[in-house]
Amino acid sequence: MNWKLADAFGSVIHKLKLVPGCFIVAASILSSNLSVASAATTPERVQITGEIIDTWCYVTEIMGDAQGTAHHLCAVWCAIGGIPVSILGEDGQVYMVLRVESEDTNVANPTVVNIQTHKVTVDGDLYERDGVKYLFVNQVADDQGVVNLNHEDYGIIPFGK
Repeated sequence: MNWKLADAFGSVIHKLKLVPGCFIVAASILSSNLSVASAATTPERVQITGEIIDTWCYVTEIMGDAQGTAHHLCAVWCAIGGIPVSILGEDGQVYMVLRVESEDTNVANPTVVNIQTHKVTVDGDLYERDGVKYLFVNQVADDQGVVNLNHEDYGIIPFGK
């Protein structure tokens, strides 16, 4: 959604709310400029190899590199706190994990917490919607543990640096 456009029309609607018929015209202009979300794709059976990451630190870069041993404890805290977990695939794509094996929750999911920052290979069902890749992991086929030993390169990164 184009929020600047929505804010602009919201301001116009607020100013014109007392003029009969203006709300309908403004609302129809606004709705014609908003994109419609696409439906999710049919699931595709995939096997993904990559590192388990927390999406908050990865996207915001608040913890620097946000991978490997330098970020392990933070990644565990994020998973326990409900930050969505993803797999940074070897193909460079980010796959948001919605479920792991038979676990019915992604918040503080014990399986996810135990494999944070590990390099894994998973089998699952991939859905895509609006450019986001969602993954239902059916099986963690291989868990190599933490292989990204980047303490030597990055050290422990202080919060917010």
